[in-house]
Amino acid sequence: MWQRYCTPAHVAEALELLDRHRGEARIIAGGTDLVLELRRKVRDTRVLIDISRIPGLEEITQDPDGTFHIGPMVTHNHVVADARMAEHAFPLARACWEVGAPQIRNRGTVAGNLITASPANDTITPLWAMGARLVLASRHGRRVLSFPDFYRGVRQVDMRDNEMLVDILVPALRPNQRGTFLKLGLRRAQAISVVNAAILLTFEKDLASGQPPGDTIRVIDARITLGAVAPTIIRAPEAEQVLIGHPLSEERIQEAARRAGEAARPIDDVRGSALYRRAMVETLVQRALLAIRQGEEKRGWPPRPPLLWGTWNGRLPYPAGQAPRAEHDLDTPIVATINGEQVTLPNAAGMSLLDALREVGHLHGPKKGCDEGECGACTVWLDGIAVMSCLVPAPRAHGANIVTVEGLARGIRPQPITDLNRLNHYPPDVWDENLEDLHPVQRAFIEAGAVQCGYCTPGMIMSTAKLLEENPHPDPETVRLALTGNLCRCTGYVKIIRAVERAIELMEQS
Repeated sequence: MWQRYCTPAHVAEALELLDRHRGEARIIAGGTDLVLELRRKVRDTRVLIDISRIPGLEEITQDPDGTFHIGPMVTHNHVVADARMAEHAFPLARACWEVGAPQIRNRGTVAGNLITASPANDTITPLWAMGARLVLASRHGRRVLSFPDFYRGVRQVDMRDNEMLVDILVPALRPNQRGTFLKLGLRRAQAISVVNAAILLTFEKDLASGQPPGDTIRVIDARITLGAVAPTIIRAPEAEQVLIGHPLSEERIQEAARRAGEAARPIDDVRGSALYRRAMVETLVQRALLAIRQGEEKRGWPPRPPLLWGTWNGRLPYPAGQAPRAEHDLDTPIVATINGEQVTLPNAAGMSLLDALREVGHLHGPKKGCDEGECGACTVWLDGIAVMSCLVPAPRAHGANIVTVEGLARGIRPQPITDLNRLNHYPPDVWDENLEDLHPVQRAFIEAGAVQCGYCTPGMIMSTAKLLEENPHPDPETVRLALTGNLCRCTGYVKIIRAVERAIELMEQS
């Protein structure tokens, strides 16, 4: 997929590498889009420049004037976890929460979502409405672009092949502003937008926290942006004008929603017809405006979103200047700590982490299901967080700490079953003498009968164990949200949820 993998220690080095390999190199941060493009041969890139070890790029900072700075390594879960984002940049926070599943949000970055430039990408729509700007850097200087100037068409942006996105400037919502983001997908999670919409309204006076504007306070400015209905994100100016100068009455809301639907220019595709998309734009805009009028735009926002971080604080585990730094050719070995042991993986530098673990490391716990970040069967812990290993380039593991499902049990090495009759005994007696050595989540899945074909089980267990490390007493809805990235084709998930409840009991007992 690539021939050389570079891990620079600072931004200047990354820009120098981009300039040196101009036309052949690509920045990789989370890689959740780029790895798929390379695997599908949509993109031909010889050199990858991994910026994920550069300290400080994962930070969200704020200027005295309220402007947020979102670094190029800020993931969607970084935004979700930041209370300032939920309070002062809620449309973006909601959009980040709607992206993929926890494992995807742990790797995918806001910057990557913007650069991929699909009109269905979720974070572009709210940032466009909020008036965000992008800072691009090369060895020759910097450029600051607005979103309308940056986007040129479907997956087309004004970005030179020696430039890197180094900052996203996001104005904080003012006390007289309210906004939200809504999305329609074909399933509850892990879904690409059929349509999405962001609304940002400015009112004639400041509103107290949680105060609904109702139908008496006038709107003095409105921004309505729509995604997945045109080659780029678009605004709906006629719908905005319906709102400006008037309170949010039901009649104004209905008319603005109708005109937003008329502004859409969708196409027919596998996710929906153009006619359906126009109707859904009208529905989403109406719902969003009604929610803002009633002060319920944050309804459904989880009080404690499951991140699958465990005890990780969201910062890189390496002190400045001490991150593993290397340039990997295809024959350069990868050295990592896997399940507590230092392991050398030869001839794995051109693979995904999943393939390296299975084919070179002979760890077959992580399963290869979809190989596209859809099913979660390949979930492992990378430097303390849950990720889908099929979307992680193997060289990212160099110097990292990795835990697979084999590493949860304390010193257990299961013996092969040679007598097929023993398969009828449940739980398998090969484990009987070692049940106490299993991780409580592994024991709970056995006791609750949460394993059927077993293919999804390692990923389910890894996600559950990380959730309970992060939140020892999650409610059932939090459990469901945490497991949205793990698909089981056998069950209705009832026994899996029971297994999580049983794991909580076992962890309390121990």
